Amino acid sequence: MAGRPNASDETLIDLFLDMQAAERGAGANTLSAYRNDLTDLSAHLRAAGTGIAKAATDDLRTYLAGLEARGFKASSLARRLSALRQLYRFLYAEDKRGDDPAAVLEGPKRARALPKVLSIAEVDALLAQARTDADNAEQPPGTRLRAARLLCLLEVVYATGLRVSELMALPAAAARRDQAMLVVRGKGGKERLVPLNGAAKRAMREYLGLREAVKRDAASKWLFPSFGEQGHLTRQHFARDLKALGARCGIMPVRLSPHVLRHAFASHLLHNGADLRVVQTLLGHADISTTQIYTHVLEDRLKSLVRDLHPLGED
Repeated sequence: MAGRPNASDETLIDLFLDMQAAERGAGANTLSAYRNDLTDLSAHLRAAGTGIAKAATDDLRTYLAGLEARGFKASSLARRLSALRQLYRFLYAEDKRGDDPAAVLEGPKRARALPKVLSIAEVDALLAQARTDADNAEQPPGTRLRAARLLCLLEVVYATGLRVSELMALPAAAARRDQAMLVVRGKGGKERLVPLNGAAKRAMREYLGLREAVKRDAASKWLFPSFGEQGHLTRQHFARDLKALGARCGIMPVRLSPHVLRHAFASHLLHNGADLRVVQTLLGHADISTTQIYTHVLEDRLKSLVRDLHPLGED
C-alpha cells in the first residue's frame, strides 16, 4: 500500500523511531525497515477508517491476515508482527494509549533455519589456497596484492567472527599495531574486544606491507580501501572473491559467503568446547537466543561425552 501515513500516525511512528535510535542504538537500515512496515500498517488502518492510536486487536489481526493473503512468508509476517508489538508496547509505556492491542497477537509458527556451516577441513583448504596465492611472488604486484587482501580477510574473519560490515570498516591502524585484541564497533555503535591470533596478525602485516610497497592507497584510513563511494571494500566484492576461491577448493558457491565464515567461527568454537556465553560476547549478540542457533553443532559432541563419561555409558 502506497502513501504517507496521516499526521497523527506519522507523529507516533516518528516518536517510536526516535526511541529506537536513541535508546536501542538502531541503525539506519533497521529504522528504515521499521518505517516501511509501520507506514504499511498505517495505510491499511486508514483504509479501514481508523489509525494507529485507535486500532483494536481485531484491526491488527485483519492486517496480518491481509499480509498472508498478499503472499508474505512466515519470516516476513513474524518481522511485521514484531514491529507492531514493539510499537504498541512503546505507545502504552509512553501513555499514548491506555491499552496494548498487540499484546495478545500470535505469530506464525516457523522453524528457525540452521546456519550454513563449513567443516574445519574446508576452512583449512580455503586458507591454504589463499596463502599459496598470496605467497606467489611471480605474479604481477597488483594481482599479488589482491591475493594478500583476500588472505587477510579470511584470516581476520575466521579469527574474530566479525560481521562483514565490521570487517569492511576496519581502519588501517588495526594492522599497524602488534596487538592481541581488536576494538570493534558493532551494531548500535556498541564496542567490543575480539582476540587476534598469530595467523591473522601476520596476514594483516603482510597485506599492509605489500600495499605500501606498491604505493597503493597510502593515504586511505581503511584497511581494505576501494574506489567506491564508501571508500572501503564492499561485501559484494569480498563475496565474489570468496566464491571464486571456494570453487578452486571444490566448495560450491551457494555454500559460501562472508557470513558463512562468521558461522564457521562460532560453530567451530562451540564444537571444541567454548562456552556459549563467551561466543555470544565475541559475536556481539545482544541476546543469547541469537547465539543458541549454533548449538545444533553440539549434538554429536554431547552424544560422545555421554557415551564416554556417563557411568552407564556403552562399553
